[in-house]
Amino acid sequence: MSVDSNLSRPVENMRRDGIAVSQKKFLTLGPLSVESGTVLPEVTVAYETFGTFNGKNAVLIEHALTGDSHVAGPSSTFQLRGWWDELVGPGKTVDTNNWFVVCANVLGGCQGTSGPSSPHPVDGEAWGSRWPRITVRDQVSLEVMLADALGIDQFAAILGGSMGGMRTLEWLAMHPERVGSALLLATAARSSADQIGTQTVQIASITNDSQWHNGDYHNRGDGRGPTRGLAIARQIAHLTYRTSKELDERFGLGPQNDENPYGPEIPGLGESAGRFAVQSYLDHHGRKLVARFDAGSYVSLSDAMNTHDISRGRTSMQDVLGNISVPIVVGGISTDRLYPLHQQAELAELLPGARPLTVIDSIFGHDGFLIEVGQVGALVQNTLDLARK
Repeated sequence: MSVDSNLSRPVENMRRDGIAVSQKKFLTLGPLSVESGTVLPEVTVAYETFGTFNGKNAVLIEHALTGDSHVAGPSSTFQLRGWWDELVGPGKTVDTNNWFVVCANVLGGCQGTSGPSSPHPVDGEAWGSRWPRITVRDQVSLEVMLADALGIDQFAAILGGSMGGMRTLEWLAMHPERVGSALLLATAARSSADQIGTQTVQIASITNDSQWHNGDYHNRGDGRGPTRGLAIARQIAHLTYRTSKELDERFGLGPQNDENPYGPEIPGLGESAGRFAVQSYLDHHGRKLVARFDAGSYVSLSDAMNTHDISRGRTSMQDVLGNISVPIVVGGISTDRLYPLHQQAELAELLPGARPLTVIDSIFGHDGFLIEVGQVGALVQNTLDLARK
């Protein structure tokens, strides 16, 4: 294990390998043997901590697909505002005057932790097509190594929504003795055919982009790679994150500014019909992700979500979940069409330590786990209360 001494403390307005650095710290760990058979000789993990560790107050927060370790903190020139900033910090629901919060960028990611865009240890070029297939269990194995390096024997609570909920659930299956309590939010025991199908189409939009180059695009030209495919993948995903009602109420059939979506489209002359406002909205979200995320990571992480199944290679799902006695809070979003409520109801029913399912009422669909701060905060508080008992 090694620590980057220059980045072991909070640093403002700096960049590391093109990655925005605010409170990020970096550890080099390894080796890590992943389920597909590859041994990663060393893995860099980017993480952030908040508060002071007293030996029993650690809380692990698990980010979702395109999130990162910056769970809390203001935005700056190089850093977006923390994705749960309203919930984590001094005097907030996860009060960092009392709790020691850890949030790490996931294995396969592109915000400081090793992934397809990271340097290969042999030649220093990006891993690209050499990056192995990874699973949610591999991601948790790296988090276990990080916890060991930080001297954390048990987390008082692990909090995870969406893909973060998958990792939280695997912590419960793999290392229940190291989890004091858990929040499973807008997630599932295993990916459904519908979720696999949706994510597979997103992967295909990237891998069928002419700039994909089998994943070896990082050192070609400007290194931006399959940006069109990544933008389309994000647009598809965003539609699953929100609801038809919200989009209808927010945009309806309105045009984007003075554009005319009913205008003529003349192929080959560079003239096209204008956009509906909802089309502009999706274009915006596609561009935003392209500016901060690597296409190879999107493929790797989406594939890991596809193979998520708590019972894979074990016994039945009922048996696996039935053997987890950790106190657990389970929450779902009333309008979630990506991870519908029946999946959280299944978790609440099969986990012996789970409290009754709590439904968050929201028009925002799956993204409610990021937006409905008041209702989500109540679930977080309930989880932390269980950790104190």
